Amino acid sequence: MTERRDIPAGLPNSISGRRARLRHRILTDRGDALLDHELVEYLLALAIPRRDTTALANRLIEEFGGFSRLVVSDPDALKNFPGMGETSVAALKIVRLAALRLISEPLRTQPILSSWQALLDYLRADMAHLGHERVRVLHLDSRNRLIRDELVSEGSIDQAPIYTREVVRRALVLGSAAIILVHNHPSGDSTPSRQDIAITKDICAAGRMLGIAVHDHIIVGRDGHTSFRSKGLI
Repeated sequence: MTERRDIPAGLPNSISGRRARLRHRILTDRGDALLDHELVEYLLALAIPRRDTTALANRLIEEFGGFSRLVVSDPDALKNFPGMGETSVAALKIVRLAALRLISEPLRTQPILSSWQALLDYLRADMAHLGHERVRVLHLDSRNRLIRDELVSEGSIDQAPIYTREVVRRALVLGSAAIILVHNHPSGDSTPSRQDIAITKDICAAGRMLGIAVHDHIIVGRDGHTSFRSKGLI
């Protein structure tokens, strides 16, 4: 019996053979040995099967600074890259969405405080490699189950606004018993700034007056994370 080939007719034998070898490595549980550019190459081959995607994959990895940064990059930046289109961009973005869905499963079914490592893994996967600052608030009920994970603001490479009044107002609207503040530092260093500490103290004080606990403020960076609670800043 002849093996079924998922390679379009008309491709040179060298390209079709390379794709077949990549597919074989994936299907035989040796995919963890694939290099970053090989992952991208195969993803792009699914989106644009009649083109050789090897060179394009290498250029993307070089331009965006690695696989992680590539899949979290702005869709417009990807779409404007020579050789890319909406289908190719979607093939890369679905990787991030699928990974986040997989990692976040415990957060949707268990109390956050008993799934702390899962929360950190989820936040790092979502935010560690972003090139701009993003602020999020996790709203929890009285049993510390996640009510809502909300994006509060996005900003520049070193700043995104967060307003005490808006954070507290939203917590009241949702009926949150507690919140966890989260933002990232695109520089990679998760050390809190004076402004980070000051705004956290303001939100904690406002929350106490209204019976809303601030469990933590987590800063995510490429090199790790900082927990205000662990550092004694809350």
